[in-house]
Amino acid sequence: MAERHIDVLLMQTNNDFMGGYVRYFTGLPATNGYPVTVVFPRDDDMTVIGMGPFGMDRRLAPGEDSMRPGVRRLMGGPSFATAAYTMHDDAELAERALEGFVGATVGLLATASLPHAFVERLRRGRLSNTRFVDASDFVDAIKAVKSPEEIERMRATAALQDAAMQAVFKAAQPGMREIELTAIAEQVGHGLGSEQGLFLAASAPSDHGVPFANRHLQNRTLQAGDQLTILIESNGGGGFYCELGRTCVLGEATAAMKDEFELALAARRLTLARLKPGAACGEIWDAYNGFLRDRGRPEEKRIHCHGQGYDMVERPLVRFDETMPIQAGMVLSCHPAWLAKTTYSWICDNYLIREDDPPERLHRFPERIFELG
Repeated sequence: MAERHIDVLLMQTNNDFMGGYVRYFTGLPATNGYPVTVVFPRDDDMTVIGMGPFGMDRRLAPGEDSMRPGVRRLMGGPSFATAAYTMHDDAELAERALEGFVGATVGLLATASLPHAFVERLRRGRLSNTRFVDASDFVDAIKAVKSPEEIERMRATAALQDAAMQAVFKAAQPGMREIELTAIAEQVGHGLGSEQGLFLAASAPSDHGVPFANRHLQNRTLQAGDQLTILIESNGGGGFYCELGRTCVLGEATAAMKDEFELALAARRLTLARLKPGAACGEIWDAYNGFLRDRGRPEEKRIHCHGQGYDMVERPLVRFDETMPIQAGMVLSCHPAWLAKTTYSWICDNYLIREDDPPERLHRFPERIFELG
């Protein structure tokens, strides 16, 4: 921050799926749509603004709240993202928390998740002569490289997901609905320390491809011979996300399913061979799409490989416009996928980038289509 002449960082989020900055700085997530704002001065403890009664403003003595290390001031009010005018309440509290930084430089984090009304209120109020800059890039570069402790937490998340997937495939049988199976994954995860997650699934006859979907579409009843795709995107104890995805068949996999799956494995091997420290994400993206194009498969138009941590999706993103290079210590999810006429071809696991060795797969779940007939 000193090198960039930034005096204080400001961030806000209202969820713990894509709100990892708040947890990264404070240790506690924002949840359930309730906004949490964090003021992080360069040379002082933090102020956290969250849900509470009107006028909440507590000064915390060092060590007073063991759940909030590094927090000096706790402010709050009844603010709701569904009532846009209440953003002014958060902005007023943030303005008070930033009163010592009038005319200074405020670094904004995750500007895509900062409400327009919140930022504009600050820019037009008592901080109108303050310089606001986007500080996401330099914080992202720090946050993306995991510490040894963070890596161990992510290993534990991967192991948790392995157990959840195993439980799902053990239970899967004709007559069950898709949502019953994703509920098993969630229950097993919670029992092993998971706090939050997405559990996506879809089923179809073995001659009809279908991608997974969210829970409001998971009402189909499985039949003998069906294929089922399931993606477990959950965090583990401590809040770090990984994701594991597989396909099973309530019978025997078709030759087309097996062929497409082998191609998905080959596409992933191509990506993994390029996930080396210093590699440019745009070049990996181009090579991957060239592989698909040469084999008559649809090119990736979204994303097939990305970082994870406190965010379900965080930088670097393997796509054409990512400026952050691959570095040792990053943990990335790699999930090549495409929809074929008779199957949804894919596989999903997490990998640790290492300095002198190939990426290490954190999951231990077998890399195959599971035949459960």
